[in-house]
Amino acid sequence: MIAAASNAAKIASINGGFSTFIGDALMIGQVQLVSIPDLDNHIVERILHNKEELLKSANSDSRSVVATDLQTRIIRDESQNQMGKMLIVEIFVDTKDSMGANTINKMCETIAPILESLTGGKAVLRILSNYSTRRIVRCTALFGRENLGGQSIVDRILYAYAFAHSDPYRAVTHNKGIMNGIDAVAIATGQDFRAIEAAAHAYAARDGQYRSLSRWFKSENNDLIGELEVPLAVGTIGGIVSVHPTTKLGLKLVGVKTAKELASVIASVGLAQNLAAMKALVTQGIQAGHMRLHARNMAVMAGAKGELIKAVATRIANENNVTLLRAKELVTLMSKGSTNQQQQQQQQPQ
Repeated sequence: MIAAASNAAKIASINGGFSTFIGDALMIGQVQLVSIPDLDNHIVERILHNKEELLKSANSDSRSVVATDLQTRIIRDESQNQMGKMLIVEIFVDTKDSMGANTINKMCETIAPILESLTGGKAVLRILSNYSTRRIVRCTALFGRENLGGQSIVDRILYAYAFAHSDPYRAVTHNKGIMNGIDAVAIATGQDFRAIEAAAHAYAARDGQYRSLSRWFKSENNDLIGELEVPLAVGTIGGIVSVHPTTKLGLKLVGVKTAKELASVIASVGLAQNLAAMKALVTQGIQAGHMRLHARNMAVMAGAKGELIKAVATRIANENNVTLLRAKELVTLMSKGSTNQQQQQQQQPQ
């Protein structure tokens, strides 16, 4: 996958590489209020009338992460339990270069007692939302048709995209390929990849059907244009990023300093991985690459070491016989051959 994504990035670089657009780094914190007597617009107006006080309280213990706005929603329980109506108060928080989860949770807990007093209700949940729709990253790239292998490859990729856009069974696997790239960078740089995954898949279903996170279409010159739009809540300060040596190294290798720069890299890798996967699928098929990797694993499991790993893996892949039994046979055979050759060299007069 690394080689495939790198090749896709190389193709994109011929026409200017990847371009990204990122808006403000806003996250949402939610306070759930239940058992409110006479829940109506009058209660909502009371909360909004006290918005400034609520935001001031939310920001009282925070220096860099700032709550900037507040809104309310009345929702009705749609589960089988029929718990009735509830009031959701949401604060919008500018997290800047941090992911902001701990600070937002604390903000929600801080304002919850004030909200209980204003509404006469009871606060149940007080926590951030990982559905980071205010931290959307849009990434685009142009891939020349000749660099991809010709017009027929472009057309086949567009057919593959049409399948992923129109059918959720295909879309899940299509988006899993995108997340192969996104998760890899997120894990290496100490991000909450589970939150990123959850937000991405929710975003893929935002119109009521689960669809491809990416979009693909032809340019005026019949080259291929790819676009990826995904919510990415990431940070370069705070949490594990500030203390774990491996994540510090990961950020240094990526060469970013701000959360927006990191989000740009992550989205670009996701789009590159998507192109690489589709190109493999519409040409040689995905199994060829998988079997080469599997052949290497079989060689290692069979006891091959050093240069013998590549020799055994190449042989069983070429034979289309990627099994542990065949790998063991070749390890024994090639090891003996290597030993005999060494002995002959030692017996030759100097």
